[in-house]
Amino acid sequence: MTDRNSTTEPYVLKEMSGQVLWLTLNRPQQRNPLSSQMIAALSEAIETANHDPGVRAIVITSSGPVFSAGHDLREMGPQPGENNAERERRVRQILQNCAQMMLGIVHSPKAIIASVQSTATAAGCQLVSACDLAIASDEAKFCTPGVNIGLFCTTPLIGIGRNMHRKHAMEMALTGDLFSAEDAVRIGLVNKAVPAADLHAATTELAEKIASKSAQGIRSGKEAFYRQIDMPLEQAFEYASEAMLQGMTCDDAAEGTRAFLEKREPQWGDA
Repeated sequence: MTDRNSTTEPYVLKEMSGQVLWLTLNRPQQRNPLSSQMIAALSEAIETANHDPGVRAIVITSSGPVFSAGHDLREMGPQPGENNAERERRVRQILQNCAQMMLGIVHSPKAIIASVQSTATAAGCQLVSACDLAIASDEAKFCTPGVNIGLFCTTPLIGIGRNMHRKHAMEMALTGDLFSAEDAVRIGLVNKAVPAADLHAATTELAEKIASKSAQGIRSGKEAFYRQIDMPLEQAFEYASEAMLQGMTCDDAAEGTRAFLEKREPQWGDA
């Protein structure tokens, strides 16, 4: 299949700023689609960062006027010389790879923040929902428009439906309407909306705050949160209590306690 996005530019730009890794989706002219190549590049960048102790937080953002338009519809459509069975196998693989990328964000030991400068649609909206936190420009908009072309944004609703009340999620999916950044804050898809000119600074402030915390604490705490959140209440308490016990006996917890009592900044380990 011909890559309509072919260029010498990388699909994802990587930039370290202190202890924060910025990953920028870099196909602005195509509206940063989650093509096979984009999914692979973003997955690889996150996996590499997972093993880098110098990375304490990750920001996912985009270049150009659109955060991400979701899957590349041309790639998902029939290709020349391809029969139905071949297309089904190929598209299933793309969806599986995308699901693994979303799960990779959730399971990453690093805190991952979406910094959304503009419109995020369909799987692009799903990408926002997969991140631990999200900050949006007040000019950003969000939608799951599959219903407008005879489809339904089924896979995007996995993450979106876990970020907000199901009636809000279904409103997005059933109408295909664009939701404002203010609406996205109200329904729980993003944490805050800021003026467009302030987005980078607000994201930087949040990322650097998180990067200053214990990597050990964030890694274990993030894993525990996502594991317990869908458990029955009694099971969640049992699991979280054990995780809390393990956290309280780790090296960074001991250092943090000493630093608090000694009224000084803690010196976290790298693990």
